[in-house]
Amino acid sequence: MKVILTQDVKGQGKKGELVNVSDGYGRNYLLPRGLAKEATKANLNIMEGQAASAEYRRKKELEEAQAVADKFKDITVVLSAKAGENGKLFGSITSKDVAEALTMQHHIKLDKKKFVMPDGIKTLGTTVVDVKIHTGVVGKLKVQVNQA
Repeated sequence: MKVILTQDVKGQGKKGELVNVSDGYGRNYLLPRGLAKEATKANLNIMEGQAASAEYRRKKELEEAQAVADKFKDITVVLSAKAGENGKLFGSITSKDVAEALTMQHHIKLDKKKFVMPDGIKTLGTTVVDVKIHTGVVGKLKVQVNQA
């Protein structure tokens, strides 16, 4: 018996997959509990339509992420901080500071977790920061730190 899983079922497959199960398992366990629905032509068409729309959504998100990454090439975020004589900052510039400055200066809102800054910025000058915008899309953002 072929069924379309409506939820993840251990040992059978993930949600949305078409799987072949024994008749008894399908009729007595999966269908009554709502874990699957029968693989009729109508249900198969619905499943294909949902898969196509999900693929379209993924492509759209990837294109938007690529556009934001291309925008980052022309953008420089300017921050000011107190520093000592040799150009070392008192403290550091964190990803939260960069995210807030990006929102304030260029109206691009990104989560602070998307910035790859393991130790923060600890010196004056311009630093290039990697930004993980989407899976497989990494943008390079210039952050300029000036003396306050």
